[in-house]
Amino acid sequence: MGPCEGMRGWRRRDGAGAFRVGVGVLLLGLSLAQSTPPQAPCPAGVAPQSLTQPQYQDNTGVDAGTGFMADLVQSFLHTVQPNPFPKDLILKFAKDFDQVQSDPDVIKEVLHYQIGFLVCAAIGVLYIVLMPIVGFFLACCRCCGNCGGKMYQEQTSGIHCCRRALYWSAFITTLIILAGNICMFRSNEALRVSVDQSAVELNNTLDNLQTYLAAVPQQFDRVVNESYKTTHEVSQNLNAIGPQLGAEIQKGFKGTLDPALSSVRVMDQETTSTNDLLRELNSSLVWLQSSVNLLQANVSAVKNRINQTIHKPSCTGCMALQPDLQKLTVDISVTIPSLGEFQSAVDEVIKADLKSQIKEVEDYFNSIPQRVTNDTKDVVQSTKQQLEEIQAQISQLTKDIPLSALTNVSDTLGQLQAEISSVTPEVERAEHIRWAVCVTLCCVVLLVVVCNVLGLLLGPLGLTPKADPTERSCTADCGGTFLIMGAGFSFLISWLFMLVVLLLFLLGGNVYTLVCQPWDNGELLKFIDTPGLIPQFELGPMLGLKSNLTLTNIYSDCEKNMPLWSTLHLYELVDLEDLLNVSKYTEEIQQHFENTNITLSTITFLSPEVQQLLSSFSAEAKDVDFTTVTQQINNISSINLNTTADKLDELANVQTNSEIQTELRGEAMELRQIQINIDTTIIPQLEKLNSTIESLRSIAGKINGTVGEVLSKAGAAQDFLNTNTTQIVKTESREFLDCQIAYFIAYADWANITITQQLGRCGPVAGAVDSAEIIICSHMVESLNAFWFSLGWCMIFFIPSIIFSIKLAKYYRRMEQSDVFENHIMMNHIPRAQMRAY
Repeated sequence: MGPCEGMRGWRRRDGAGAFRVGVGVLLLGLSLAQSTPPQAPCPAGVAPQSLTQPQYQDNTGVDAGTGFMADLVQSFLHTVQPNPFPKDLILKFAKDFDQVQSDPDVIKEVLHYQIGFLVCAAIGVLYIVLMPIVGFFLACCRCCGNCGGKMYQEQTSGIHCCRRALYWSAFITTLIILAGNICMFRSNEALRVSVDQSAVELNNTLDNLQTYLAAVPQQFDRVVNESYKTTHEVSQNLNAIGPQLGAEIQKGFKGTLDPALSSVRVMDQETTSTNDLLRELNSSLVWLQSSVNLLQANVSAVKNRINQTIHKPSCTGCMALQPDLQKLTVDISVTIPSLGEFQSAVDEVIKADLKSQIKEVEDYFNSIPQRVTNDTKDVVQSTKQQLEEIQAQISQLTKDIPLSALTNVSDTLGQLQAEISSVTPEVERAEHIRWAVCVTLCCVVLLVVVCNVLGLLLGPLGLTPKADPTERSCTADCGGTFLIMGAGFSFLISWLFMLVVLLLFLLGGNVYTLVCQPWDNGELLKFIDTPGLIPQFELGPMLGLKSNLTLTNIYSDCEKNMPLWSTLHLYELVDLEDLLNVSKYTEEIQQHFENTNITLSTITFLSPEVQQLLSSFSAEAKDVDFTTVTQQINNISSINLNTTADKLDELANVQTNSEIQTELRGEAMELRQIQINIDTTIIPQLEKLNSTIESLRSIAGKINGTVGEVLSKAGAAQDFLNTNTTQIVKTESREFLDCQIAYFIAYADWANITITQQLGRCGPVAGAVDSAEIIICSHMVESLNAFWFSLGWCMIFFIPSIIFSIKLAKYYRRMEQSDVFENHIMMNHIPRAQMRAY
């Protein structure tokens, strides 16, 4: 009754309005969410996943043996060109080429810078000019019989030693030329492989760049899409604010209310059980009393007959039975004192209907989620509008960052790839021609080597040292002829090949010193960063940045695989901290609810009237005396009519009057029959009554403790509701909002880390630059430099090869005139007066 009144009072005070205000507290708690951590862990939200970096093609290139002479060639070029990178000189040409090319000071500066190359070029020109002239005069002299053209060889004591010295000198020189020729073949093949692979490697590099440029906008979209997920999750939580927040508020009450409700349920069960036992007890008492009354009537009738019999004059010794007859009575009344008061107390408690009060309290708390849902519609709608504004702010990120520039670069790369694909067949044809020409050059040099080798092989093989020079074998003569052929070929091709060496040397050497070397040590990028070198090329202003942005810094960051945020100084375009500052989005909600007064009444758990009834019930249960009825039951149970019947039989045995004897025995039989009825009828009723009393005694013994527990827990629950209801609503509301904000804070932290540390890692950009350097410098330029260096190597050693071959050839060729040296005395066909030296 008390709870019912409490419920009605609650409804009169407009419980729905109170809960609307209570949910206002929930949103007001948003202002405290930044400083007060949640007291309970929030449900797991949608965890943003880390960005997946795109897969790039492996572009390590093919090792074609391009670096086998790199150290040697680079050492030579460093000797030829020890000057540093001419940054200032190139800037002068870049700013005003027409004026600078006619400036004598600038020209002098250029010549001074290229002094090493000029000296080498002068040596090459001198070689180109002198080699055909010397060959022409040598040929003319030989035709005139001079310079070894005369087929006569003077025989001296040191001729064999001189021949051996010339032989080994020519042999070593030929080996050196052969080594250079092998390097020519190898460098030519390396250059061919490099050119063939360069198109594939370049396409792979451009594909990696295209993949990177396509991945960056996708990663930005991924960050924005994660905000959609977070916003959607929070919106769903707001839509389910009733079940979620209502359940949490219920949990706050259940810790105290559930024990109290459980104790009331136990009290109701015990009251019902007590009432049932009382009904059963009353029924048993009525039934037992009826049986006892019948028993009394039967016993009284038998007692009267016995009394008449023993008072007959013919009854011998019958007066001795008079004392036992006086005891033969069953005047018993089975009653329980205070049972009526106890029954009245039970009836009052039952009339209070504890079940209905429990149900009302349960229904009230079960309706909390629906109340929250109904009373927060407007607040949820306004909050969802605020979420849409948050989403719009985050979506602005893709507009503030110039991602369209990446699309333009991607289009340019696509056009470049198309152009590369279109010119690749022409490049392949040109490369095939170049390779064939270089192979021809290698083969011509090899021809000289072969001639020398054949001469060095056939000459000694067919030579008889002590034989007359005019009688030398054809084998030896062929060896000498091959040596002369090698020298002749050398004269014919060396100056032309030196021209090739000179042109390739000027091209490849300057490309290495002006492009590859500064590219490798970073000076080239620093030079490109020079202000004014490329008109209107300023990355900072082009991207809308305040600070200057250089290619060197970009390459350095990309080499470390840094994100675009730090590489391109995007923090100057977007204030990420402000954009992802969740607290600023809560100001509008704070303004709506910061002045709201909260008055949330509590429910009356048990009214004072019900508590008084329970106290009276407990007192009556304690006052019920079951001892008397137990004694009465024991008295009935102790009745034994068989004893009196036995005495009647004994008395009948001593009678002489058969009529008296018959009467006494009949009366004894009636007593035994009555005893049988007692045992079969009344004793089971007594046992049942005793069981009921024992059950009732047990419940009555517990009622006092149960009532005390009910009153204690109900009082504690009532105090808890009176003092903590508002605080529970505030706490649970704050926790709910803290969880929603925690989702946004988690997203903001993830977005901040992702954008500043993971998004657009530009390692592929540095990889593309490095790949271009490898293709151009490490493969093509190094192979080209190795080729001209090997060819020049051969051309230089052609000079000693010509000298040694021509001189050695006379020791193997068949002479036309004989000159014999024997025992240190020169013997001639025509005696002379004195020795003549030839």
